[in-house]
Amino acid sequence: MKISDMLERQAVLAELRGTSKPELLRELCHPLAQLHPSFSEDRLVQTLLDRERLGSTGLAEGVAIPHGKLKGLDHLIGSFGRTVAGVDFDSLDKQPTHLFFTIFAPEASSGDHLRALARVSRMLRNAEFRARVLAAATADQIYDLITEEDSRF
Repeated sequence: MKISDMLERQAVLAELRGTSKPELLRELCHPLAQLHPSFSEDRLVQTLLDRERLGSTGLAEGVAIPHGKLKGLDHLIGSFGRTVAGVDFDSLDKQPTHLFFTIFAPEASSGDHLRALARVSRMLRNAEFRARVLAAATADQIYDLITEEDSRF
């Protein structure tokens, strides 16, 4: 499974404006609700907030991978957002988070969901890749960087 199978170009945001976890999650869910109108923005946000209550998806090194499962979804979908300034996302290393990759999986999914999380995590562990994404000027450039990096796996 490739990241490009779940991430559409229109779901990449070059500059998130939110300053809190709920605001950021809403921004990240907005393009997905537009691309997949059978899932409301509120439902998508609530799914991520419910998962965050179990423990933060803010990892370390400026990365968070908010994720959850949705009843009625038949394939993985996701979005990507960046904030150069960084935001407190309750990350494990207590540092600001800059890069956010959401993943939504079908409710009955386990293998694909876990493989997607592992693939995104592996990609975002690469410090050089993260630096290139932070330096990119546009959402299109970020999408191209993601698909290029993903093709290396």
